[in-house]
Amino acid sequence: MRSSHLMKTGLFVAFGIAIHNFPEGMATFAGALENPSLGIAIAVAVAIHNIPEGLAVAAPIYAATGSRKRAFLYSFLSGVAEPIGAGLAALVLMPFLSGMILGYLLAGVGGIMVFISLDELIPEARSFGHEHLAIIDAMIGTAVMAFSLWLL
Repeated sequence: MRSSHLMKTGLFVAFGIAIHNFPEGMATFAGALENPSLGIAIAVAVAIHNIPEGLAVAAPIYAATGSRKRAFLYSFLSGVAEPIGAGLAALVLMPFLSGMILGYLLAGVGGIMVFISLDELIPEARSFGHEHLAIIDAMIGTAVMAFSLWLL
């Protein structure tokens, strides 16, 4: 029972991160078009936060299945949405893509990720017996992201 719940959590997070990564690819592409140094800054920020995203996908899937290959595969598939988003922005959405539309996309996807974190990840982490550690980690993660945005 525990394994199936962990697998469900891992798949839910993988799906949410794939949705989240799609407009990130668009943002990186649009930023690079605007100013190459902006594109590099966005790409670095995205790369840094993709590490914990990959872990958030891989950890529950590995715990559920014991398979490193499966955990890696689902993490990879959730991350591949980013270059697909960049390609779609380049090929199809270029005439319609504006800063405002991209901002709405990123805000909506950010909301999805906050929901997944609050509804799935934190309760699942708390079920392992560390009552307050998940909340403290979420607060630290939020502070780190706020600081990284301030640096940009």
